[in-house]
Amino acid sequence: MPEINEISPQELDEKLQKGEKVSIVDVREDEEVAGGMIPSAKHIKMGDIPDNLSYFDKDTEYIFICRSGRRSENVSMFLQDQGFKVRNMTGGMLEWQGETKPKSSENE
Repeated sequence: MPEINEISPQELDEKLQKGEKVSIVDVREDEEVAGGMIPSAKHIKMGDIPDNLSYFDKDTEYIFICRSGRRSENVSMFLQDQGFKVRNMTGGMLEWQGETKPKSSENE
């Protein structure tokens, strides 16, 4: 099984601080994202990923996030197997020190 590329919360925060365009997908459940999420992240629950494959573009790299990094790693493996470019944020939101905002309809 090919290894999943990873990014640390600090590396991701640095990219965002520099204004780099990154595609972040938060795969946590609704009640988890209600406590806050990375402002530019799109929320697609882990269980909804297979039904939302049309959202993803094979020319774009996606960074997946969950609470601790385990679910996002599973999503990353699934999508990598489908031919998508993925990275898993290690440590998840438990390790995230950057900006968060309440979930809003624009994250849907």
